[in-house]
This record gives sequence, structure tokens and C-alpha cells, in this order.
Amino acid sequence: MPTADAATTSARLLSLLSLLQVRRDWPAEQLARRLGVTDRTVRRDVDRLRELGYPVRTSRGPDGGYRLEAGSDLPPLLFDDEQAVALAVALRLAVVTGAGIEEAAARALTTVRQVLPSRLRQRVDALEVAAAETGPRGDAAQVDTDVLLALSAAVRAREEVRFDYATPGQPDTGPRPPRRVQPHHLVVRARRWYVVGWAPEAGEWRTYRVDRMTPRVPNGPRFTPREVPGGDVGAFLAARFRGADPAADAAPADPWPCTGEVILDVPLARVAPFAGDGLAEEVGPGRTRLRTGAWSWAALAADLARFDADVEVVGPPELRDAFAGLAARAARAAGDVTEATDVTASGGRPAAGGSRPAVPSRPGARR
Repeated sequence: MPTADAATTSARLLSLLSLLQVRRDWPAEQLARRLGVTDRTVRRDVDRLRELGYPVRTSRGPDGGYRLEAGSDLPPLLFDDEQAVALAVALRLAVVTGAGIEEAAARALTTVRQVLPSRLRQRVDALEVAAAETGPRGDAAQVDTDVLLALSAAVRAREEVRFDYATPGQPDTGPRPPRRVQPHHLVVRARRWYVVGWAPEAGEWRTYRVDRMTPRVPNGPRFTPREVPGGDVGAFLAARFRGADPAADAAPADPWPCTGEVILDVPLARVAPFAGDGLAEEVGPGRTRLRTGAWSWAALAADLARFDADVEVVGPPELRDAFAGLAARAARAAGDVTEATDVTASGGRPAAGGSRPAVPSRPGARR
């Protein structure tokens, strides 16, 4: 049966291990002071850690001390409550963000969850995350972990959330009544967190950035969950960011408001890296069919023109008209309207010729 001294020694070893994990080097005197023991006791405890497989290195001299080195095998680690929750949240996020480590992250999350105390396991289990289609990589916004966990708990409990919302550039007009939303999904997209929910006062689906939300307590009443338009929260959010306005009971037919199809005089291998969410296929030697979209027809024409190659517009007519308008504006900018007239007469396909430096060095930002 374990004695009180054995329990004290075990607790002290765990404390020592925790300290060694926090910083690179620890003078022996500081360790002894933090643990409330003598230098000799610290030396004995370090030897015990070495026997357990922890590679603790000793440095000599007046400032000598101890350092936990990297070893050939990963020894058991010690985390405090905040570190354990942060680790579990990071692993759960890695499972859904398409980083290529989903299976390993899921196994690691299962391992961590099994050893978490029940009070921490409940907080981690409350976090349900969906991953939307990857968008442009914006700056990662700092999100309060407590806010993230509170919103996730509300999603699981199906409780309405009352919150304040900070809108950049909006003047401060004093206290305002809290906003209300029935949170259905907690989503991460392009390194930012969002709540997708039903706004009962507006009678429509709304999307809120979590880093701008300050929940109020207590939560509101429970609600009956709805299904997001189309049934796929990732596709729904991606469509919203592209400017689409999906109906309340159906997913948008196409994720972009304006979608067209062209044949580019460029090999598929040079188009594919810049196709984004478009569909590219080879239609012949050195020719590629590309179906893609943008916010507007003019933006789509400009984006396709960046390939600096001959373009055959398959459809629709709106895209052909947009190319004609783009050519006319470009010709006016160059001080020559003759070329624009030729392009319009040929149905939107520019005359062959000119140099072609392959493809754009980066995909066009369709805005």
C-alpha cells in the first residue's frame, strides 16, 4: 500500500517534470526553491526521472543546473488544465481542417480524451467543429477559448445565445440591446471561427465571426434545430462568402453568382494549379476547358484574361459580352479602339498572336 512519503515523492516528481517542460534551463538552486526542498533532494529526483526514461541533462559550473533534452522516444508528458484543453481543441480542429493529418489527429484526440479528468472531458466533448471550404488565407483572428467553448456548448444544448457584436468601423453609440441567434454550427474557415445560426428576429440565417462576439449570460431558451440550406454547412458558408444568396430550403445551384465556361490555349498542367475551385479538363493538345466563376461577369473575364492566352468562350453570352467590354476598355486605355472592334465582331475571342508568358504567377482574386 502506498505510503504518505511515496505519494509526496510522486507529487514532487510530477512538479519537477512540469517545471522542466516549461523552460529550457533550470539552475539547481531555483528548482530547489520552487519545490521547497534541498539541492540534494533535487539531484535524487532528477535521477528518478532519468530511470523513468526522461533525458535530463546536467550542466556543470557555478550556474549549473538541469535541462530536459529531446530523446529518441517520447516520454509521458504533464499538462495543466489549460494546456490539456488547448491540446484537445487543437487536435479536434486538426481533424476537420483538411491538413492531411486527420487520422493521426483523431487517434491522438482519443488518447488524450481517455486520460482527461471528467471536468475537462466535458468541456472538450462540447466542442463540435465543422470545416468549410478553404478560402483565402486571412490573418488568424484571436479567439477567446472560453467564448469558443461557451458557444460550442450552446450548439450542443440547442440554446439560444445572447451576445454583443463588435463591428469594425461602426461608431460607438452607447449600450445596445444584445443580439440573438440560435447557433447551429461552429465553423472554421481560412483560419477564422464562425457561428452559423438562425436569427429569430430577422427570420433568416446569419453568420458571425466568433472573435467579434461577447456572449451574455445566461443563454436564452432552447430551440428546435433547423437544417441549413442544402444540408451542408461548409458549402452553405462558402456560398455566402462568394456572394450567393441561397434560398431557405435549397442550396445554390452554383457557388458563384456568375459562372462561365471557356477553352484556353494553355496545357492543362499549367491551368490546374490556378483553377481554384473551378473544373479544368484537357480537350486536346495544349488546350484546356475551364469552368469557373466569380462575383461578376467583368471580374470573371478579367480573371480568365490573366492566363494571357487565346480564349474561346463556350458560354454563357454574358461572359462573351464581358470580354467585349473588357477588350474595349483595354483598347481605350492603350489609345486604340481598332482592336476592341475586332474582338467584339469575332464574338469575344481575341485575335491570335502576341507573347504568352504561360500563366499568372498567382491565381486572380475574384472579388
